Amino acid sequence: MHELRGKVALVTGCAGERGVGRAIARRLAAAGADLVLTDVASGGTRVLPTKPASGWGGLEAVAQEVRALGPRALPALLDVRSAAQIEEVLQKGLQAFGRLDILVNNAAAPPGADRVPVVQLPEVAWETVLAVNLTGSFLCAKAAARVMLHQEIRGRIINIGSDNSKVGQRNLAAYCASKFGLVGFSQALAQELAPAGITVNTICPGPMDTERVDYFGRREDGSYNEPQRQERLQRLTAAVPLGRLATPSDVAEVAAFLASEAAAAITGQAINVDGGVVMH
Repeated sequence: MHELRGKVALVTGCAGERGVGRAIARRLAAAGADLVLTDVASGGTRVLPTKPASGWGGLEAVAQEVRALGPRALPALLDVRSAAQIEEVLQKGLQAFGRLDILVNNAAAPPGADRVPVVQLPEVAWETVLAVNLTGSFLCAKAAARVMLHQEIRGRIINIGSDNSKVGQRNLAAYCASKFGLVGFSQALAQELAPAGITVNTICPGPMDTERVDYFGRREDGSYNEPQRQERLQRLTAAVPLGRLATPSDVAEVAAFLASEAAAAITGQAINVDGGVVMH
């Protein structure tokens, strides 16, 4: 297990019950890191409101899981589009834990009005996706890097991209643009921070069975149909060379590695976690 005792990590977008953020938070905590846990909503973002609620406890539930593993946890609401909110949360984290070693930019705009052909894509939907996925990651990384440089910490910045960071897909123009952009941003920042020993990498997962794909089950009348969702997931699984979709835990393992000293010589990389769907 990668050793992170004495380290402090900030993870964005981690209130979802089945999401990558929660899995990463739990994995970093299992390695010993204290956590600043953030999301735009305390209960996580429900991608499809018509799907029955599960009763999940959201951000506070993740904090309780972290504490049960031993480390400390500080949950905080955060809209990553706001530099002022980012600075406020960072200062709360520094007051509570005294340092910042790891940033995981996981927050992402929920799929919605952007999942249409470009000729039908509303400008506001485009702007929202870019603001959260790309500008939000930029703002968080900028603020975190300043802290790491000031504290002379050889920190880690881990951005969560997508297989759509490397391969475009119809009806996902805004999402693809944001995730392609994230890889380019990560490479530029990696070069800037390398002299200080701070690494910057992107993890590129493929489709996963999380809340983000609940929209697969949306009928034309807006109601929810779980068999329809599962059928879409089965079709995606059939295209995976390893024969299964990646899981949030798979992504979390890579994040823990990149956060550790074992990955000290790895920077500027975009690492696929998709069962072999994308091999470049």
